[in-house]
Amino acid sequence: MFGRTCAKTKKELGRIAEDHAARYLASRGYRIKDRNFRLSRGPEVDIIAERKDVLVCVEVKSRSAADEFAPRDQVTPWKQRQIIRAASGYIQYRERRERVMRFDIVEVYLTPEGRVQKIAHYEGAFQAR
Repeated sequence: MFGRTCAKTKKELGRIAEDHAARYLASRGYRIKDRNFRLSRGPEVDIIAERKDVLVCVEVKSRSAADEFAPRDQVTPWKQRQIIRAASGYIQYRERRERVMRFDIVEVYLTPEGRVQKIAHYEGAFQAR
């Protein structure tokens, strides 16, 4: 039993994916401004970052490499509206000024033990309407 790696829970894998996504973005010149931002019990933005004067709101999706569908496909129009709503709250309460904003998706493929197999970054994955 000792020395064996155990499968992680879905919540643990989600946190691991967000940590890896934040490190990935930082290594590419993004400044991480906030994580898991939400207004009271409302919708959440996983990562809020800044790069070249653009505020980037990032949704992180994780899956195992064996899954047949792309994680980004789970960011439905409803989920996009929720992220946009939370991002608007961030602008209103934290930034307090107009900003150029972009919405990205970062996919993190993990093993059941939480090891990263692949990261894919989709800039401008959806637009605020």
